[in-house]
Amino acid sequence: MSVLTSGASVRTTALGILVERATAALPATTAAAIFNITGGRVSITSIVGEVTTIIQTQTCNTKLVANPTVGTSVDMCAVLNITADEVGCLYGITGVPADAMIGTNAGLTRAPGNALILNTGTIDLDCAATNTGSVKWSLTYVPIDNGAAVAAA
Repeated sequence: MSVLTSGASVRTTALGILVERATAALPATTAAAIFNITGGRVSITSIVGEVTTIIQTQTCNTKLVANPTVGTSVDMCAVLNITADEVGCLYGITGVPADAMIGTNAGLTRAPGNALILNTGTIDLDCAATNTGSVKWSLTYVPIDNGAAVAAA
């Protein structure tokens, strides 16, 4: 019987491979890739954003979008107004595309209850306004196809 002794081993067993994207400014009234998916389909087991620089106080409806290399983009969640979100605010999704992105004050969010299957392409952060602020992102996944991988954009 083997015993998992490190946090990384437990995380990999429970959630899959971890990919982290360094903090970056919000895209200005557009969508921008935050992760690249290559080599085939992956199962996204969690995706979490953390505000590292406070979001400006202007309405900014924001969502995550699956943007496949072939086919039509699809929202991974409905919009959340991230106006004035504080440093440490955590963003997550439920896994149901009709549900709004979750954004709570520092300390809590939710991982998808059901994994999301995405094909090659990008995961985009779509912001409806030009706001100052920065967010870092973490994602865990399990490859479905041999050679499938996710990397920070």
